[in-house]
Amino acid sequence: MGKGFIFTLLFILGILTFLTACGSSNNGRENNDDVTSNKNSSGEQIDKIDEQEKQNIKDSTIDNGGLVIMEDVKVKLTFNNEEVIVNMYDNSASRDFLAQLPLTITLEDYVGKEKISILQKRLSTDNVQSGNQPKKGDFAYFSPWGNLAIFYNGFGDATNDLIILGNIESGKEKLASMSGDFTVQIEEIN
Repeated sequence: MGKGFIFTLLFILGILTFLTACGSSNNGRENNDDVTSNKNSSGEQIDKIDEQEKQNIKDSTIDNGGLVIMEDVKVKLTFNNEEVIVNMYDNSASRDFLAQLPLTITLEDYVGKEKISILQKRLSTDNVQSGNQPKKGDFAYFSPWGNLAIFYNGFGDATNDLIILGNIESGKEKLASMSGDFTVQIEEIN
């Protein structure tokens, strides 16, 4: 056999190995709690994962149609001696929102389906899927207005600018029963 033939075989083998690695569901990461580096198929270290990415891998699970829920990251909305608990999703807008907590905002009713409040600081929308049809219980951010939108009834129309930050775990009915403007304290809970 000639050197050209051997070179061609090795090249094809290398391409197949690369394509197989790229198609892997975990992108070459070890599937355990001590995720610190990517390794190729022979076990050699090829790069380090930064600490934020490592924490995101540990803290999230896939749920709710592809939206990622941050495990154990919840926020509590307190108003009129009532509480609403929200499970937060893992995206840049949600992380930006969490960084602003604790917050005190005034919610007002909007079209009989949601409570809204303009946030003083806009949230990051980089690499966040939008274009969602809001459902009852969605805790969302409407990027054109820069407002928090909490849906206590389904909305029915999809919008290209709505980013779901989380979903209400308990207390939807408490929001629906509130009329007029009211003050809400929002804080992260463990």
